[in-house]
Amino acid sequence: MDKEERKIINQGQEDEMEIYGYNLSRWKLAVVSLGVICTGGFLLLLLYWMPEWRVKATCVRAAIKDCEVVLLRTTDEFKMWFCAKIRILSLETHPVSSPKSMSNKLSNGHAVCLIENPTEENRHGISKYSQAESQQIRYFTHHSVKYFWNDTIHNFDFLKGLDEGVSCTSIYEKHSAGLTKGMHAYRKLLYGVNEIAVKVPSVFKLLIKEVLNPFYIFQLFSVILWSTDEYYYYALAIVVMSIVSILSSLYSIRKQYVMLHDMVATHSTVRVSVCRVNEEIEEIFSTDLVPGDVMVIPLNGTIMPCDAVLINGTCIVNESMLTGESVPVTKTNLPNPSVDVKGIGDELYNPETHKRHTLFCGTTVIQTRFYTGELVKAIVVRTGFSTSKGQLVRSILYPKPTDFKLYRDAYLFLLCLVAVAGIGFIYTIINSILNEVQVGVIIIESLDIITITVPPALPAAMTAGVVYAQRRLRKIGIFCISPQRINICGQLNLVCFDKTGTLTEDGLDLWGIQRVENARFLSPEENVCNEMLVKSQFVACLATCHSLTKIEGVLSGDPLDLKMFEAIGWILEEATEEETALHNRIMPTVVRPPKQLLPESTPAGNQEMELFELPAVYEIGIVRQFPFSSALQRMSVVARVLGDKKMDAYMKGAPEVIASLCKPETVPVDFQNVLEDFTKQGFRVIALAHRKLESKLTWHKVQNISRDAIENNMDFMGLIIMQNKLKQETPAVLEDLHKANIRTVMVTGDNMLTAVSVARDCGMILPQDKVIIAEALPPKDGKVAKINWHYADSLTQCSHPSAIASEAIPVKLVHDSLEDLQMTRYHFAMNGKSFSVILEHFQDLVPKLMLHGTVFARMAPDQKTQLIEALQNVDYFVGMCGDGANDCGALKRAHGGISLSELEASVASPFTSKTPSISCVPNLIREGRAALITSFCVFKFMALYSIIQYFSVTLLYSILSNLGDFQFLFIDLAIILVVVFTMSLNPAWKELVAQRPPSGLISGALLFSVLSQIIICIGFQSLGFFWVKQQPWYEVWHPKSDACNTTGSLLWNSSHLDNETELDEHNIQNYENTTVFFISSFQYLIVAIAFSKGKPFRQPCYKNYFFVFSVIFLYVFILFIMLYPVASVDQVLQESVDRWGKCCLPWALGCGKKIPKAKYMYLAQELLVDPEWPPKPQTTTEAKGLVKENGSCQIITIT
Repeated sequence: MDKEERKIINQGQEDEMEIYGYNLSRWKLAVVSLGVICTGGFLLLLLYWMPEWRVKATCVRAAIKDCEVVLLRTTDEFKMWFCAKIRILSLETHPVSSPKSMSNKLSNGHAVCLIENPTEENRHGISKYSQAESQQIRYFTHHSVKYFWNDTIHNFDFLKGLDEGVSCTSIYEKHSAGLTKGMHAYRKLLYGVNEIAVKVPSVFKLLIKEVLNPFYIFQLFSVILWSTDEYYYYALAIVVMSIVSILSSLYSIRKQYVMLHDMVATHSTVRVSVCRVNEEIEEIFSTDLVPGDVMVIPLNGTIMPCDAVLINGTCIVNESMLTGESVPVTKTNLPNPSVDVKGIGDELYNPETHKRHTLFCGTTVIQTRFYTGELVKAIVVRTGFSTSKGQLVRSILYPKPTDFKLYRDAYLFLLCLVAVAGIGFIYTIINSILNEVQVGVIIIESLDIITITVPPALPAAMTAGVVYAQRRLRKIGIFCISPQRINICGQLNLVCFDKTGTLTEDGLDLWGIQRVENARFLSPEENVCNEMLVKSQFVACLATCHSLTKIEGVLSGDPLDLKMFEAIGWILEEATEEETALHNRIMPTVVRPPKQLLPESTPAGNQEMELFELPAVYEIGIVRQFPFSSALQRMSVVARVLGDKKMDAYMKGAPEVIASLCKPETVPVDFQNVLEDFTKQGFRVIALAHRKLESKLTWHKVQNISRDAIENNMDFMGLIIMQNKLKQETPAVLEDLHKANIRTVMVTGDNMLTAVSVARDCGMILPQDKVIIAEALPPKDGKVAKINWHYADSLTQCSHPSAIASEAIPVKLVHDSLEDLQMTRYHFAMNGKSFSVILEHFQDLVPKLMLHGTVFARMAPDQKTQLIEALQNVDYFVGMCGDGANDCGALKRAHGGISLSELEASVASPFTSKTPSISCVPNLIREGRAALITSFCVFKFMALYSIIQYFSVTLLYSILSNLGDFQFLFIDLAIILVVVFTMSLNPAWKELVAQRPPSGLISGALLFSVLSQIIICIGFQSLGFFWVKQQPWYEVWHPKSDACNTTGSLLWNSSHLDNETELDEHNIQNYENTTVFFISSFQYLIVAIAFSKGKPFRQPCYKNYFFVFSVIFLYVFILFIMLYPVASVDQVLQESVDRWGKCCLPWALGCGKKIPKAKYMYLAQELLVDPEWPPKPQTTTEAKGLVKENGSCQIITIT
């Protein structure tokens, strides 16, 4: 039965979960209610913390189809449990009378998405999701996504829009007319309101959630216990600390919610116009939009409230929210396969594949262009949390938990302390019963031993170092909204950087041009803006071959196009809306040079005369544009010089691609060498080409001609050399990180070659290192997926494979240490498409590629997040530094995300730097390391404090004594809190070192130092306790004795610290008490000094003046009240521990070679002896057919 009832939802996706069905059980509820009453509400708390227990304790297993509650468990390494209540959506509320009006309502096939065939939907639609007779659909909501019961697959599935399983043909034929009001109302019932709702929880809700944290519950228990024992002062101190901690936590959590709410509220409700079936236009709120609605995009633009595919007109969109590039993008209508010459009727629409035609939610439509009498229309494909922005917000609202060894070890250590407390608890009860102590006293004393062993002040103590680090970070302009991440930043050993605006300046600069005449390169020229070149085809190409547009009179577009156009100094004029409306076609964009550049006489040379025999005005009209395609690596335009009979075709793009499309006789012989020289210097090189078109090509024919017919047989014109300047501080910061053995990776939305070039410039890839480009191709036409391996520096020598094989294969060096493996001399580079193919079809190669992958280009936002996860899967602690909203998911997912922007990215990012410079990265890591070491010091100190006090109290319980209230108060407040809060003040060490702090508490060195101190402390306390009994003046306690006063020297201590009445009923004033109190007081201070670690991660202890002053003052004060100095013993104890630790540690851990724990280190060791790795140049790795379980692959060398 279990096997039948366990199903998987979101199979194969990132949020894959197991699902189990349950029904509420009345008898179980009654038993649980009784248990809650009997345990005073503690059982209720336990069930609140554990969703799995809650469901299993109150429900019985049931078929998923008929269950009332579902229990969900993630299938990742965290195995997190969630529960959700099944709700019923009644379709009877919607009057659906005729079968015709029920068309296009629900989904087809295996997925819950909109159907294309109305009759088929009529037949199957309702039955898939509900029992036909009741017309009800069962669903539950998890992480803002609704999952509906689907009868076809007998499982729950989330409702999809038009983004899956819908062909481009059907978008035009079946969906472009719009919805009827009945269909719209029905779909709204299913899809719900179109909004990305980020509700800001009330302060009360947040307070309850925060207060129900297990630590605060334990503190509450301790405070109640101490109050019953009349120990009010320390209880009050703990209450104050807890309140401050809760309030600061509430403030930061609420601030994050408010920021996120404001980020999505901008487009939450706007008025939009939609087309209905009868061609009427209805104005509705954007919250009422559903997939299938045909939305009219207004002329003056709008912020998109949903994802929609453009079917009419052209839009200019600012997608900085998604891509991080604040460059307006031109979106054209989706090609209509039935009209297009080379149409593929069965091509399925996909928002990613057809992103040039898709308007994404949250992006800003700046302006639209349209045909006469036709509106700019787009069909809504996704709404609410299903949209691209909705998914981004979901990744921020529900991030995956970050696993950190320190916190796991801390809980393990606490469990050990709880076990020790348990022993003390049992001992106290047995001892008290044997000595016939009153029941009330037994209960209080036995519970008291638990609060001594597990110190309630521990959370506040552990937070101190982080709070101080946060304050220091704020001083250097780094703001933090997730303070617990500071500790994790101390462990970072790999940092991913976005390129544009992070490593480099925002734009490209034109370095110069190199023209070609008669198939020969001329010498490079810096100035393009001169009279000699104004009427040349080279400048005409620069003037026309771009995607620039005017927005409110300002020229905008791709920065590269903008720089080129500004370099020639021409003027661009676009048709106004009125002019466009008067004509039956889109008016061409016209470019012309400024008058001062035009020569007064006609230019010399017959050829020039023939080409440009013009009237006085010289201008060029752009007739048709083929936008830049990253797959084709080029763009082209058809243009016409005013007064010329023939049209011209201009093309620009990647030099190798352009050269391959040109007549071979026009390409210079030394083309490859010249290109290689420029790329090796880190320049971005773009090639230009041109050809005259036949006179028979009319304007109308050009509008329908295919791209391939234009882009061939061109004349090669030359190269444009662009420079992407690095930020001044970039190389130095990366060098600091490399010296500290911190790997650096570039992840960018930019072009691959540029990214590799910038990586070389900034020192991420050293000059002698080899770059292997992994080009992965998905399965196609029955062929399996494959990866082609190219060596970047050898691409130009493809005609000599033997030469490559001998020169380009990196030599594997023998390394002294594992850390040096990171410096192995080869790097992998790949683009986003290849990365996705490798993740899907070559899973066993992913860890190997992660080990040496340095450049990841053309990465989409979700791919950046997947990359971070892939790196984390091989045990890297990953930092991410970016500046755009496209980095949001990655910034949130990384162990330490640093945003250089104060806009959207800062909402997701735990850290935000005020100065947009990567110099914040080493600063953050230094502070993280200091905070981490401080946490270790404080944790060890608090553990020792618990054990010392636990042993003191256990010794005294044996003679039915205890420490007095003021003695406890003096230890807890004057010694412990003062020491904890001052020992955390050590600032970070001034530079990053190659050594890394330990990641967990359970390590040989740490355990040895703690255990050795415990043995020493217990030994001295026992010695003092038993030795005092051997003294001739010792007398056994009785109620009327005043042992402390008889010593004379302890008069001050007795009267002030013990705070007892003349009759000492509680057995406080005795020799054992005084001895144990003084010995333990010194032990707290000795341990504090022993555990205050300085270099290489923190400034030395003696530079922490507050700590030094506090310790000296407390020493003097205790010595003064005891009148017996023992300062010489302190240093011996403090120094011997470290020395003994260093001597004994190798012996304790064994002398054999350790197998590294981190997967990436273990993998690096394996790859050193793998003869097949790295792949040889010009080889192909193919995925084995039909073997999907382990994603294994084979290498086939193609000669």
